[in-house]
Amino acid sequence: MSTIELAPRLSADDFRQELFTRGLLFATGVDGLYGRSATFESLVDAVDRLIGRLSADDKAELMRFPPIMTRSGFEASGYFKNMPQLVGTVHCFCGDDREHKRVLACTPEEGGWTAAQQPADVVLTPASCYPVYPIIAARGPLPAEGWLVDSSSYCFRREPSIDPARMQMFRQREQVCFGTPERIRAFQSHWMTRALEMFRLMGLPATTDLANDPFFGRPGMLMANGQRSQRLKFEILVPISNPDKLSACGSFNYHVHHFADAYGIRGADGEPAHTGCAGFGLERVALALLRQHGFDIDAWPEAVSMTLWPRA
Repeated sequence: MSTIELAPRLSADDFRQELFTRGLLFATGVDGLYGRSATFESLVDAVDRLIGRLSADDKAELMRFPPIMTRSGFEASGYFKNMPQLVGTVHCFCGDDREHKRVLACTPEEGGWTAAQQPADVVLTPASCYPVYPIIAARGPLPAEGWLVDSSSYCFRREPSIDPARMQMFRQREQVCFGTPERIRAFQSHWMTRALEMFRLMGLPATTDLANDPFFGRPGMLMANGQRSQRLKFEILVPISNPDKLSACGSFNYHVHHFADAYGIRGADGEPAHTGCAGFGLERVALALLRQHGFDIDAWPEAVSMTLWPRA
C-alpha cells in the first residue's frame, strides 16, 4: 500500500487525486461528476451482489429504474418543497427551425442555447425508492401482510464537492417496505443489524447513529428536529475521505404515512399504509473499501475478497 493510502489525515481532495492517479475514477472538470474504471465498476457490482445475496430470502419484488422519474410523481412526493437545493430537472428544446436559429444566435447574456429550453415531463431521480410509490399505489390496497420491493437506480443530488464520497450522480440499492407501523419498525431494526454484519464481513469499521434529512430553510430545522425526536432515520457511518468525519454509506428510514398520503397508498383495511426504506450508496461503500483496504484490490485480506467475490 502507498503512503497516501495509510495517511491518517488524508484530505478529501488528496483522496480524490489518488483515485484519479490510480485510474479508478476519471475527472470530468465538474466536482462530483466522475467516470468509472472497469476496476471501480467491478467493485461496485460486487457490493451490489453482496446486498442481493444477504437479502435474497426476503423475497422482495425486484424493480430497476433509469435515473429519471415522472415529474408528476416527483411533485407529489414533496421533495422540492423540502429539499429544493438538491433537485435536478430535465429541460428540452421544443421549438421549430426558426426558433432553433434564433436560439443559436443568442448571446450568453441572453441565455445562449438554453434560452428556449422547457421543462420536460421527467426529472432526475433523487432516491431509488421514489419511482416505487406511485407504482404500488396504482395496484390498489396492499395485501394483509404488506409488501416489499427491492429497487435500484442512479440518483442525482446537486451537491458539488471535492469529496469523492459526495457524488452528484450515484447508485442506490434499496428495499422499500409497506405495511403497518410495527412491520416498518421491525424492518428498520432488522436492516440496521444486517448492515452492521455486512460491513463487518467487508472489514469496514461501521457504526449506526440517529440522523435527519437536509431539509431546507427555517421550517426544515423543525422537520429535522421532528425526524430525530421520533427516531425516523438512522445512518450507517464509516470513514472514507476523512477518518475524523464519518460518511453515511446507508440509511434506514421510517416515513410514517408521508408517501401513503402523497400517492394514495392504502393498507388492506383501507387506511393509509406506513412505509420505510433501507438503502445503500454503492459508490460510497466501494470508496470506503478502497480507503480501508488500499487501492490494490489484489492485496486485500482474503476474508474480504471472499465476501465480495465468493468462489462458486
